[in-house]
Amino acid sequence: MRVKIHHEGTNILIVLLIVVLGICVPLWFYAPLALAIVMTAIWGVFYLLVVNFFRSPRRTFGGDTKNAVVSSADGRVVALEEVFEDEYLHCRCIQLSVFMSILNVHANWFPVDGEVVYAKHHKGRFLAAYLPKSSAENERSTVVIRTPSSQNVLMRQVAGAMARRIVTYAHPGVEARIEDHMGFIKFGSRIDLYLPLGTDIYVNIGDKTIGGMTQVGLLHPEGHGQDTN
Repeated sequence: MRVKIHHEGTNILIVLLIVVLGICVPLWFYAPLALAIVMTAIWGVFYLLVVNFFRSPRRTFGGDTKNAVVSSADGRVVALEEVFEDEYLHCRCIQLSVFMSILNVHANWFPVDGEVVYAKHHKGRFLAAYLPKSSAENERSTVVIRTPSSQNVLMRQVAGAMARRIVTYAHPGVEARIEDHMGFIKFGSRIDLYLPLGTDIYVNIGDKTIGGMTQVGLLHPEGHGQDTN
């Protein structure tokens, strides 16, 4: 996979590099050599961690996209249960949540092919993203995609304790494709998917997923339906 830096991180990395150089370069002229070496190493590692956070790998889903549900994020499955979704779907669904640590790629992919029919940002708290109540109380952005078979899949970007900015590119009328980015969350967060009852689920709690590549489910249009708005 070819990896590049996500454009959401370009300005941050440039400013951070200037700060790091501004701190470390004078040390080599005015501080003891041992201190200069240690501080440069510490700041260098910190900078590389931030670069790693903003990496944006190019990915291609290898399976059949028809009715496929693919993970929207890199991370670990932390929730898999039947719930009532009351923002848009207003029905019982399967909630599948993936938690992203600071070391994961934080670009987010569309989970299904289709058309975006709803997008809304909600202000909120910044609780730890692995907590169940973070889905309803944290800063978050909700996107609903209607598949070619007329099923609605709701995707929610949830900010975490360190995440202070959610970026959502999706808006109503946009074509959603599994291989496309739908947004980015900066510094720790989670993604919730709300899927129709009857969807085959291919992952379990604790499983690791790769955004845009790991198939987490299969929709059954002829089975359980959802109310549409």
